[in-house]
Amino acid sequence: MIDFVGKKRLLFLISEILVIIGIVSLVISQIQLGTPLRLGIDFTGGTSATFRFTPQVEQERLRQELISLGQPEAIIQRSGDDFLIRLREISPQEREGLVKGLETSLGSEITVRDYDMVSGHIATETARNAIIAVIIAAVAMLFYIVWAFRRMPSPFRWGTCAIIALVHDVFIIVGIFSLLGLLAGVAIDALFITGLLAVVGYSINNTVVVFDRIRENVSRHIRPDFAEIVNDSLIETLGRCLNTALTTIFVLLALFLFGGATIHYFVLVLLLGVIIGTYSSVCISSQLLVVWEKREWRALLPFAKRTA
Repeated sequence: MIDFVGKKRLLFLISEILVIIGIVSLVISQIQLGTPLRLGIDFTGGTSATFRFTPQVEQERLRQELISLGQPEAIIQRSGDDFLIRLREISPQEREGLVKGLETSLGSEITVRDYDMVSGHIATETARNAIIAVIIAAVAMLFYIVWAFRRMPSPFRWGTCAIIALVHDVFIIVGIFSLLGLLAGVAIDALFITGLLAVVGYSINNTVVVFDRIRENVSRHIRPDFAEIVNDSLIETLGRCLNTALTTIFVLLALFLFGGATIHYFVLVLLLGVIIGTYSSVCISSQLLVVWEKREWRALLPFAKRTA
């Protein structure tokens, strides 16, 4: 038997530490970059190209050659044999000149495996639509949970706890990518938002499974205490949650390690989302139900005295 509910202070502390790290990273990024996240061309406008060099070249040498060719702002990310390069907006003619210049200076033949160009207007619209999509998804999930648990006392409480856990998942992922943007120059693109929406669906699905078992056990009155019912429900659903998460993680790890550069960080979003979503479904959303039911608000403050 695992006493998840009894360890809720520790579980909340872990989440709070991750959230604080994310907040600090977002603030530093805002100060240094003028935006909380390092934005890719999907949100700022520009050019993205995936090059493969034959023979291979060193990333640092490629960076120096791009600077000498008038592209000092270029962002380079390597994945296997490919280089994903993000530049300011350039014309097809400028791209051809850049490719020829790199081939000459590096003594390597270049295969252009992918090429995208996004205007600033489209980028602004993409950013706005992405924010709207995440908000709509969260609101829709809230109403769904309230409707699904309408026969329980205070169904809005169940929906609110699920959405808080969902926001927790999204915020931690955003914080991690903000940190990656500062430390490794990782920029987010439209696939990042797609990954977040997929994480939203996965996390809510896990939470609904756990909540549904809690609802069944409450109806059966298997325990006199709500906290004990929640803990029993978590233990009963733990195997299902872990098995689903592990099988998904194995596939995502294979894609992360052997997939192309263009989906590298999209897969990373999904990988982080599965891990964090599984954690929040078992350790956060259910514990919030207990805190709300018993009015144990000080449990959200891990260092507060229990007797206070």
